[in-house]
Amino acid sequence: MKLDGIAAFIAIAEAGSISEAARRLRLSKSVVSDRLAQLEHRLGARLVHRSTRRLSLTEDGAAFLEMASQSLRGLDAAVATLAERRGTLAGPLRLSAPVTLTALHIGPALYPFLRRHPQIELSLELDDRVVDAQAEGFDGVIRHGPMRDSPLTAWRLARSRRVLVASADYLERHGTPRDLAELDGHRGIFYTHRGLADWQFVAASGRVQVRAKVGLQVNNGMVMRDAAAAGLGIAMLPLFIAGPDIRAGTLRVIEVGAEPEEEFIYVAHPEGRNPTAKLRALAECLRDAFGDPPYWEAGCLVDPAN
Repeated sequence: MKLDGIAAFIAIAEAGSISEAARRLRLSKSVVSDRLAQLEHRLGARLVHRSTRRLSLTEDGAAFLEMASQSLRGLDAAVATLAERRGTLAGPLRLSAPVTLTALHIGPALYPFLRRHPQIELSLELDDRVVDAQAEGFDGVIRHGPMRDSPLTAWRLARSRRVLVASADYLERHGTPRDLAELDGHRGIFYTHRGLADWQFVAASGRVQVRAKVGLQVNNGMVMRDAAAAGLGIAMLPLFIAGPDIRAGTLRVIEVGAEPEEEFIYVAHPEGRNPTAKLRALAECLRDAFGDPPYWEAGCLVDPAN
C-alpha cells in the first residue's frame, strides 16, 4: 500500500474535493484521483461518495480516515524526531494565518527562520476566517483576538492592543468623541468577520458595547486603515496595522475613557496532538521577533503599560 495514496485520500477528506486536495498537494487533479482509485482497489472498499457537488466519505472511508490520519501523523512525527535527534528541524509544517498580520509582520519574521531551517516544508495558508485546525489538517493556526476557552491549545506570541482611530479631517468635521456615549453617534468602519458588535470596551462600570452607525464594512484591516485615513469614519484597529499612520499623524488615537477588550496574537494547535519541535521553534521565533512589548507599539502615543 503506497503512502502517497493514503496521503491523497486524507487530503481529499480534509478538503472536501479532489480539486482542492490537488491544489494543497500541488499535484494534478488526475494524479490525485488515480491515487484514490488505486487505494480503494488495494483495500477492496469504496472510501468516497463521488457527486457533482461535494465529496463525502463512506462508512468505510470514515473508519479508515481516522486510523490512516493517525498513522501518517505518526510516521511524520517519527521522521521529524530522527531529524531533531540530529539537531535538524525538518519535514512538513502546515499553518493557517491572517492575511494582513502575515503581510506586515509574520512574513518578515518567518523568512529568516526558513533560511536557517531549509529542510522545513512550510505550507502557509492565509485566511481570516475561523478554521477547524483538527478537521482541516493544520499543525497550527495563528490568529489575533481575545484568548477564550477553546478545544485548541494556544501559545501567546504577543499582546495586541487595539485603538480607535480617525483622520484629523473627520474629527474636525464631526467632532472628537470624549466618552462612550459620544462615540455612539459616529460613523464606524467595521471588520466584517467580527461584525457590528465588535466595539466592546472595559469601563469602570463593566463591559460596554457600542453600536456606531455603519460607514463601511470590509474584511481587510489595511482597507479599514485607508478608509479611516480618507476620513470615512472611526475604526478600531490593532496597533500592528495602525502604528505607522499614528506615528506619521495620518491617523489620530481617540481616547474615550475605556479600553477595548484585551487581545493577543497567538498560535493554537489541536489539543491532544503533540506539537512538533518545528512548531515550537517557529512560535519562539515569532515571539522573539515581535518583542515584549511588541515593536509596533513604539511611538504610537499610547502608554503600553495600560
